[in-house]
Amino acid sequence: MGLINSRICHSVLILILLASLCSFSDCYDPLDPNGNVTVTFDILQWTVDGYVARVTIQNYYQYRHVDKPGWQLGWTWTKNEVIWSMNGAFATQQGDCSTFTSQIPHSCKIDPVIVDLLPDAANENKSSDSCHGGLLSAWAINPLQSFSSFEITVGHLEGNTTGYIPLNLTLMAPGPGYTCGQLEDTDPTVSSVIGGRRQEQVFRTWKSSCTYSSYLANKAPVCCVSYSTFYNPIITSCPQCICCRSSNPNPMSCIGKGNPVTQSDLASKPDIVQCTDHMCPLRVHWHLKNNYKDQWRVKLTISNYNYGKSYSDWNVVVQHPGFSQSPITYSFNSTVLPTVGITDEVALFWGLEHYNSQLLTADEKQPGSVTTEVLLEKDSKSFTLRNGWAFPKRIYFNGDNCEMPLPDTFPMLPNGSLSQKPTHHHFILLFLIILTLKTLLV
Repeated sequence: MGLINSRICHSVLILILLASLCSFSDCYDPLDPNGNVTVTFDILQWTVDGYVARVTIQNYYQYRHVDKPGWQLGWTWTKNEVIWSMNGAFATQQGDCSTFTSQIPHSCKIDPVIVDLLPDAANENKSSDSCHGGLLSAWAINPLQSFSSFEITVGHLEGNTTGYIPLNLTLMAPGPGYTCGQLEDTDPTVSSVIGGRRQEQVFRTWKSSCTYSSYLANKAPVCCVSYSTFYNPIITSCPQCICCRSSNPNPMSCIGKGNPVTQSDLASKPDIVQCTDHMCPLRVHWHLKNNYKDQWRVKLTISNYNYGKSYSDWNVVVQHPGFSQSPITYSFNSTVLPTVGITDEVALFWGLEHYNSQLLTADEKQPGSVTTEVLLEKDSKSFTLRNGWAFPKRIYFNGDNCEMPLPDTFPMLPNGSLSQKPTHHHFILLFLIILTLKTLLV
């Protein structure tokens, strides 16, 4: 009992130490050490009672993108500012503008919330790099679509002002999970014009970085991972996501396979998933298919059990020692990501445009799915069939950590192989335990 209490105290001390060393806002994902969303306010010109600014939202996350319904950006004005007009985005609420008579502001809210325009917005409301419906691509997948900007005219300030930094910056992308630091003065942004022959500088620049925490997001598990191999008929099943159980704070509705799903069902309960043994909306299956002389062949399949939700521009991150060299991927795009403090390499996979970049919904007969085969180069010094090397240590889907199977459930090698040597050690240990008990009982 004393040993158990000692171990519990030791674990608690470790957790306290980790909590004291880093907070949600300054810790980072070692799989994406430089990931963040940077918000920049560039003051382009002064007006009689304020200024005109360009606000840019830049996604520097390698694999975390902003999906539908898009980002929402909010802040609190320091003084009595109002938004006279906007291009490329709009405030969701106008607020109380009853004190204005000659000109009505776009928004009088002290804490406005800004959202992006849709692609079909009128041309007079658009600005450059806007009107994407709030969608931001991951930096490693499509850097040209990883940012959005809009212009805002701010006023109702005293004359000769240089502006006041907005407070309490918030980012929903599209749900919670992001923590933003305070906007701060930085070196003014410099841009090149006239074919790079001239550089122009804005009057003033404020910046903030927003980082994501899965703890703050408090999301139910969205995916799980299963394994299989060519040398064992047993499939390691997915850990249960319990997304459909009543104990979950946001339980989903489950419908058995083969049962019809009507449009009225989807309208009333959009989060309907197919009932499975793992009760999870998504499954990532890793199948070790072939063992060649110089390579391993793996089949990677992502299955969507949602009846009402498809995934556009999806991506999967896999941590595996086999990615020391770039893998050969047949039906997905792929790249190896830089990491910090991770012994294994990390690869990013995503769909081919106009082919499988959208993971479709399930129907009555089968789930929606995308799949590819991957060739991994062998490293004879480090790769063996022992100790579970063939299986990933971590998998993310769209930036969310997937539930991983326990190592003792991995497919075992057939009898007589070298990896069965540890089994003899277990028999020896069992024999010693029995011998000790007999000695004590004599």
